[in-house]
Amino acid sequence: MADATSLTPRSEPVTVTRLEEGAWWLVALKNGNGNILDKSSIQALTEIFRTAARTPELKAICIEGEGKHFSFGASVAEHLPDEVGEMLPEFHTMFREMARCSVFLMAAIRGRCLGGGLELAAFCHRVIAAPDAKLGQPEITLGVFAPVASVFLAERVGRGHADDLCISGRVIDADEALRMRLVDQVSDDPKAAALAYAQEHLLARSASSLRFAIRAARSDLDERFAVALARVERIYLDELMATHDAAEGVRSFVEKRRPRWENR
Repeated sequence: MADATSLTPRSEPVTVTRLEEGAWWLVALKNGNGNILDKSSIQALTEIFRTAARTPELKAICIEGEGKHFSFGASVAEHLPDEVGEMLPEFHTMFREMARCSVFLMAAIRGRCLGGGLELAAFCHRVIAAPDAKLGQPEITLGVFAPVASVFLAERVGRGHADDLCISGRVIDADEALRMRLVDQVSDDPKAAALAYAQEHLLARSASSLRFAIRAARSDLDERFAVALARVERIYLDELMATHDAAEGVRSFVEKRRPRWENR
């Protein structure tokens, strides 16, 4: 990993290290033990993707979580009714900026990769997981659902597997994730495997031509994703969050108690 230059202070919830003469960035989630995706880390990631779009020499970004886990997911406290109306659109803006940056995105997963963390990883072009990885969309256990996964996950794993993960909320291991193509590779060192892939397949290419190839490969998908995500966001905010059980599920998690469902 030549030419390692840190672009952000280590105290930030997300840091960027520039490698391979700036052609490859390592983006690390550093927001506590579970690398929770709260407003500060979402805003930091969004700005990173905006900066990536303006960096002509950049060819690939690898996202990892500091410590034992990739991410436990988005902040549950920020899903409470009085906060979710601000948080969710910001979270979805991050994915729009990921698509617009037209840089090859990789995720290197260790430990838990759940909820919004899995949405972030699955949206990448290549996902590499360690054997100990645990992946899932457990939002339904809190009485809510995962908007990005509901729209995008079928593109990666097919409708049947996407329905299974989003509706059951079950968590799977790396081997099952590989079989359903939720991850592309299992490696004892996901970050090293991501760099090896970039060195073999990306870094010798023209950065500008790679961006055109990435735009072309996902052009139809990006358009469909933007339209569908806007529609699902309104379902979440206007309909789901008007129910008793959605608010109850989130509050019960924050208050560390069992939810009292009323099925309405």
